[in-house]
Amino acid sequence: MIEAELRACWWPAVASVARAVGDLELAEEAVQEASLVAMLSWPREGLPDNPRAWLIRTARHKALDALRRELARPGKEARAMCEQGRLGPAAEAYDELSLIVMCCHPAFDLQTRVALTLRSVCGLSTAEIAAVLLLAEPTVAKRLVRARRKIRDTGMTFALPEDWSERIPAVLAVVYLLFTEGHKASVNPQAVRGELCTTAVDLARELHRLLPDDSEGEGLLALLLLTDARRPARIAPDGSPVLLAAQNRALYDRAMIAEGERRLEAALRRGPPGPFQIQAAIAACHSVPEEAVDTDWREIAALYGELLRYDPSPVFEANRAIAVAMAEGPAAGLVVLDAVAHHPRLARWPSFHIARADLLDRLGRREESQSALRAALQLDPSPSERAFIRGRLGVP
Repeated sequence: MIEAELRACWWPAVASVARAVGDLELAEEAVQEASLVAMLSWPREGLPDNPRAWLIRTARHKALDALRRELARPGKEARAMCEQGRLGPAAEAYDELSLIVMCCHPAFDLQTRVALTLRSVCGLSTAEIAAVLLLAEPTVAKRLVRARRKIRDTGMTFALPEDWSERIPAVLAVVYLLFTEGHKASVNPQAVRGELCTTAVDLARELHRLLPDDSEGEGLLALLLLTDARRPARIAPDGSPVLLAAQNRALYDRAMIAEGERRLEAALRRGPPGPFQIQAAIAACHSVPEEAVDTDWREIAALYGELLRYDPSPVFEANRAIAVAMAEGPAAGLVVLDAVAHHPRLARWPSFHIARADLLDRLGRREESQSALRAALQLDPSPSERAFIRGRLGVP
């Protein structure tokens, strides 16, 4: 209970303190110290009425104490006084978005910005980030170490710039990947992490408020709304995931779907579509029909083909293969899927092997299907995927 509460409060607390002191590392250390205090005091005294405010307040005091200690060291007076002066009242709403913008610093390449922000701002573990980015965990760990070293060695601060237009693509990517981790948790026991989904939708709303004319920003909001509307139907009472074709569509949030459609139409009216708008159109194909049999798989395959023009991602190609299989049969889909099977990112993606196993099974190639499932199992998939694979293999 306490650990779950602290996990939920971690991100807002780091965001609030970092925005106040302009030092991400100091903010993380202060929140960690405050969390240790909470672990000792909350079991005795009970949860505070507002755990988030308690953690932020305690962490800010810890940060201030650290700055005072630094003030006593030679050569640190100016910085400490500056940082101390910036410690004001508790941070306002959406400090998280401000800190995401700060972390998406142009000194880093796009993938490093995303990894750093997902770790430091969103609180995802290195393993979770590696799963989201389809990279090896040591690779992500090295990126994070190099990024933090650059921050320390260059004295980089995380002040929010007046013009952060060049950071928008990275900010959109972070919000999208945060939602992805919530929508389909990579290492968490829960198949869906609703709090991350909700936070990502809220951040996308705030982004659209700040950038009302950015069509990709509104496309991202549409995508998240249309996808998250299916959340109530995606988990069975026992906590296991429910496949799309078996979902009870009466549970879909139709108001959210309607808003997603409006957002998508508004974004498309501004000009040529971008990747997030195309993904939103794909999400609409899945969410709008009231019956699974009415899904237009040919349209979905065509949209993935268009999406690949913007981003030739092997993941999108794999998703296109599934749409082709649904529209033209498993043999056609398997041809597309096997054409990208050599890609190292897909080799590390359990869902790729699960999808391949399904197509092979539909073609009656059961032995090869079982082999693909075993390959997926060796990749340490999420707990929900592991249970699904074991069920398909018939092993406990």
